[in-house]
Amino acid sequence: MTASIRQYLVITGNYWAFTLTDGALRMLVVLHFHQLGYSPLAIALLFIFYELFGVVTNLVGGYLGARLGLNRTMNIGLFLQIVALVMLAVPAAMLTVPWVMAAQALSGIAKDLNKMSAKSGIKLLVPDEQQGALYKWVAILTGSKNTLKGVGFFLGGVLLMTAGFTGAVVMMAVALGLVWLASLFLLKQELGKSKAKPKFREILSKSRAINVLSAARMFLFGARDVWFVVALPVYLHTAFGWDFWKVGGFMATWVIGYGFVQTIAPRITGDTRRKSGTVLWAALLAVVPAAIAGALMAGWPAQGVVIGGLLLFGVLFAINSSLHSYLIVSYARGDGVSLDVGFYYMSNAAGRLLGTVLSGWVYQAYGLEACLWISSALIAIAALLSVWLPERMNDSIGEQGYV
Repeated sequence: MTASIRQYLVITGNYWAFTLTDGALRMLVVLHFHQLGYSPLAIALLFIFYELFGVVTNLVGGYLGARLGLNRTMNIGLFLQIVALVMLAVPAAMLTVPWVMAAQALSGIAKDLNKMSAKSGIKLLVPDEQQGALYKWVAILTGSKNTLKGVGFFLGGVLLMTAGFTGAVVMMAVALGLVWLASLFLLKQELGKSKAKPKFREILSKSRAINVLSAARMFLFGARDVWFVVALPVYLHTAFGWDFWKVGGFMATWVIGYGFVQTIAPRITGDTRRKSGTVLWAALLAVVPAAIAGALMAGWPAQGVVIGGLLLFGVLFAINSSLHSYLIVSYARGDGVSLDVGFYYMSNAAGRLLGTVLSGWVYQAYGLEACLWISSALIAIAALLSVWLPERMNDSIGEQGYV
């Protein structure tokens, strides 16, 4: 086994462990506070700092990764997630909205430090001329992560029913602590550390390709979260009468399937270096939420429409997400890769923030159909932005990855 493969396995295992707790914690918070009587908008507000600090973390985290090394930023992310879980293990009387929002802020910082470090690390382990291998490695990392996030959703629902909220977060904090200790010894010390010390102003990308791709990513993920984060689980519980086991299990199954499609996306999309493919897949995705909303408004059976539409949305969204994840790693420069990847995932976090807030507010005020129409509009914007991507990656990238 080569050193690169060993480091890839350590990075992936680290990312997997973090993702399990992140998915479980998201489902725990949504279902627990819904059970306590919080409105959809109030639940969405609990995640505002999670997403807001993710925006800041990706910008600053990319800079820190280039200065300190990706091993350190990844381990810092793990440690902060442990702290966030411990914060939520306090007695129920202390679980006030500001306290939960503060814990979610730490969790948001942790998640994006971990994600940025993992995605950047892959770029350094694959030679630039092996773009096919890079796409496959990124697809496997991204897809497996989302599969485990789905398992985390299910785990969150199960733990809430069996161990209660406090017991669940304590168990996850202990397990993640063991992973953190192992990671301190196994990750390569200088992974991703830039040879030239980057200046802080370099956190803003000078690459047209990265700027366009980042803008498209923001609208793409805003479109997913505008109905998936708060509106959908609350809708499944209230409109269909599903209990927490069923809600958590269904959402988990969806994300697991979504992650599986991401891992095989290279087989589906073929030559990914043409922007026409990126535009086409986004345009196809934009049709799905509009079709679901139209069918619901026409009075079609809600369960069949929502479940069937969600499955189709998951397949197409997984392909779009996997394409984007490959393109950012491919476009990023080799030295200081975390700066470009951090900037890109800052836009990803901004999209999640937009979608999360809209998910609670729009669902509470106008219902699921309105969330779906907004989702379709945001995806259409992402498709239009993709028109400005370079036609082929190799035609537009210079020696350092700039366009």
